[in-house]
Amino acid sequence: MGLEDRDALRVLRDAFAPPEGPSELVRQFYINWFALDFSVRDLFPPEMDRQRAAFAHALHWVYGELVEQRAEEPVAFLAQLGRDHRKYGVLPTQYDTLRRALYQTLRGYLGHASRRTWTDTVERAADQSLNLITGVMSGAADAEQGPAWWNGTVVEHARVSRDLAVVRLRLDQPLDYHPGQYVNVHVPQCPRRWRYLSPAIPADPDGRIEFHVRGVPGGLVSNAIVNETRPGDRWRLSSPHGDFHVDRDGGDVLMVAGSTGLAPLRALILDLSRFAENPRVHLFFGARYSCELYDLPMLWQIAAHNPWLSVSPVSEYPRDPSWAADYPDVSPPRGLHVRQTGRLADVVTKYGGWSDRQILICGGPHMVRATKAALIAKGAPPQRIQHDPLSQ
Repeated sequence: MGLEDRDALRVLRDAFAPPEGPSELVRQFYINWFALDFSVRDLFPPEMDRQRAAFAHALHWVYGELVEQRAEEPVAFLAQLGRDHRKYGVLPTQYDTLRRALYQTLRGYLGHASRRTWTDTVERAADQSLNLITGVMSGAADAEQGPAWWNGTVVEHARVSRDLAVVRLRLDQPLDYHPGQYVNVHVPQCPRRWRYLSPAIPADPDGRIEFHVRGVPGGLVSNAIVNETRPGDRWRLSSPHGDFHVDRDGGDVLMVAGSTGLAPLRALILDLSRFAENPRVHLFFGARYSCELYDLPMLWQIAAHNPWLSVSPVSEYPRDPSWAADYPDVSPPRGLHVRQTGRLADVVTKYGGWSDRQILICGGPHMVRATKAALIAKGAPPQRIQHDPLSQ
């Protein structure tokens, strides 16, 4: 049966997300892989918690799709993953050792005396599924003709608030991406650590690109970008991911941006501004304090020239902290929508469920989940809501 045996595939799926919490399976897999092929250790950062969690999440999702006998999306995902992994310098032989290490780890984990779930049918499903996973990834990587990565130079670093920075680069060669997509970024201050960032402008034929970054507690890369990045730094970017988009024929649009979650929505708005006619777009842009609504002057300029765009600034607290005086005043000229106070989810749903809109939400995971739940509770159809998959 192999890939058609749903019960066997469920066993494999559940191994990557056990009910007791973080998977010993994934930790043991990396131990086995590094022992089998020590050369792959240099592809990863010293601390592995984030990598292990991402790997477990990806494999759990892939096996879940195979359980439901849906092959199209996981194959597309694995192909993109293979193309993207070229930025690490992964060799074809390392896909082979990855497969062998995964097979060895699954057999040992599921065959343990406390589980005894490594049956003949599970073995066939594991063999065929691992052939599929590594075969699609390595095949897509071999077939890709484009660059494995794009290098660029930081030309401007603007500290717009205490933990917010706008970074502009010029790439050595243009990167083609759709507005709303995100890329994996490597900065010189954090070797072997990659982080996803969303460009804040549409793709530029001259190679210009802009990112908005907020430092998060414990975030090595984000804090290095906010505090340490300087003009002249050399960054490396991977190929783009994601399907965040606006259908210009799909009706009016609601956008909800929390802090630097504005970046992909801003790129979409700038792209829409190329057209004379667009659906109406209402953007709620929120932050903790008014002084952190760093892009309001730019949004005011876009809205002033595009009557289809409305902007509602939202801050959680009514007054700015004392440190706001050390950073640029972001108050726009008179004419922007009245600023409101409260949680984004509460302010947005105060006007109803927006059930007739295309809905795009971007920001921190907690804000995204809260806003999505509040909109659905108010009657918004879940299938009309888009959000960054990294915020699930």
